[in-house]
Amino acid sequence: MVITGIYYALGLIAGGLAAGYFIKPAWGIPFYILAAFCLNFFRDPDRAVPGGPVAVSPADGKIVSVKEMDPTHTRVSIFMNVFDVHVNRSPIAGVIREIQYKPGKFLNAAVDEAATDNEQNVLTVDGEDGAKVVFTQIAGLIARRIICYKHPGDRVKAGERIGLIKFGSRVDVFFGPEWNVDVKPGETVSAGLSILARRK
Repeated sequence: MVITGIYYALGLIAGGLAAGYFIKPAWGIPFYILAAFCLNFFRDPDRAVPGGPVAVSPADGKIVSVKEMDPTHTRVSIFMNVFDVHVNRSPIAGVIREIQYKPGKFLNAAVDEAATDNEQNVLTVDGEDGAKVVFTQIAGLIARRIICYKHPGDRVKAGERIGLIKFGSRVDVFFGPEWNVDVKPGETVSAGLSILARRK
């Protein structure tokens, strides 16, 4: 579990205890419910990452779009609701060549405009076998903070944790001509477990 969730939960529990003590016990219940929500939201389960020449999902959620950006590049968009695990993972093993932060709006992350207009963090990973994957952490209507643990030059494993986005958001993954995309809109995926694409 991400340590942030524990801090939020402890703060809310303290607020519930204070409300129950100074007002009446029932006033503490909403605080306890929110504390349970935070513990669930910030959960971080271990995942058995599949091997082979594949790219795994960087996020838990629902595939809302698989769009050809040009004849050789495809964008896969994953929407995370507030009940999904929000820890993000690297789709492939390799070296993080670039991380670019872009300020922006906080539109509903499920709409197409969020890909260009919302606040986002763009990571480029150069694979060990010459492949490349670009993926973007995108803030949403409720999510107001993007967290990235990594820096340019860091080496990552496939499925390794790279950060998270708080409270509902989206991750876009861009695949070049060396990849065959293996998912369709409407599918549910899990970070580090579900295969999004395979090397040609």
